[in-house]
Amino acid sequence: MKISIERATLLSAVSQAQSVVERRNTIPILANVLIEAEGDTVSFRATDLDIEVVDKINAQVERAGATTVNAVTLHEIVRKLPDGALVRLTDDGASGRLSVEAGRSNFSLATLPKEDFPVMTSSEYSANFSAPAPVLRRLFDKSKFAISTEETRYYLNGVYFHVADGDTGKVLRAVATDGHRLARVDAALPDGAETLPGVIVPRKTVGELRKLLEDDEAEIAVSVSETKIRFATPEITLTSKVIDGTFPDYSRVIPTGNTRKMEVDAKDFAKAVDRVATVSSERSRAVKLQLDEDRLVLSVNAPDSGNAEEELAVAYADERLEIGFNAKYLLEIASQVDRENAVFLFNSAGDPALMQEGGDSSAVYVVMPMRV
Repeated sequence: MKISIERATLLSAVSQAQSVVERRNTIPILANVLIEAEGDTVSFRATDLDIEVVDKINAQVERAGATTVNAVTLHEIVRKLPDGALVRLTDDGASGRLSVEAGRSNFSLATLPKEDFPVMTSSEYSANFSAPAPVLRRLFDKSKFAISTEETRYYLNGVYFHVADGDTGKVLRAVATDGHRLARVDAALPDGAETLPGVIVPRKTVGELRKLLEDDEAEIAVSVSETKIRFATPEITLTSKVIDGTFPDYSRVIPTGNTRKMEVDAKDFAKAVDRVATVSSERSRAVKLQLDEDRLVLSVNAPDSGNAEEELAVAYADERLEIGFNAKYLLEIASQVDRENAVFLFNSAGDPALMQEGGDSSAVYVVMPMRV
């Protein structure tokens, strides 16, 4: 194999590959990226046995072939090469070495046989549809903060991606929760997605998927089966196993009777929460909200370190309410608001609060209160 690739193009492909490989694994081949050159295309394939990413790029291919090399090492080398450099990768197949040359730099890296590289088995997908990158980006970006990190409740370690009944008919929906907060985000249902089986997309896959969704003009082809999900652009294909488990009935925890309505500037609210939380003890990070007519007082009382209080002008016309929340959760929810105003709906001090953006109910957030 002998190929020449411009450094920026190579870096983009190798960085996607190296982020998929597991740093600590007992199978040496899983630390490698499979490089396959044919025609005028080079593909870079990496896997951790749960996720597989294949990135195809155009290159000058002088001699077709394939080999595998350590993904992290190759990424570090390419990252440190000068901008605009032309990188030559040469593998003669016999020496067990890949030569990486750019200008006066020359590296020789150990390779492993391409035959040992595991390729994810293909799957029969029951739903195939395409969606614009910004639509998928919004679904996953606005819900992923609520993914649970508790390994024992593995079925919460991802985003539940499914078809649901929305306010105006069927919608494509992403839901995540860790039991303390919940995010539910809807988008219009694309053609072909009606048969989508509900799947839980793992946290790591959601992180890797973000790189495919950067281009606002891109159309993403989505294929889903009971066990796998695949996202593809003409250049990159990301295939992942889905979490084998049943996502809980989240609709039961979304309150419907919250009538006390507070409207507040989302950015001002987030900054005020952040400021008063500075003195709170790291363990609880509880912030108390005291609501009176058109007035919100945020306060933290941390006996070890001090007290803090800040007043905000809000739109609120209901009876007085005192309720406490984890500051981190409030900040994460407030940071999801793209519009100017966040609308909070409360019931009582012991009931979960609901938050949405202005009058838009396509993204709904729930946060459980804390005793303060």
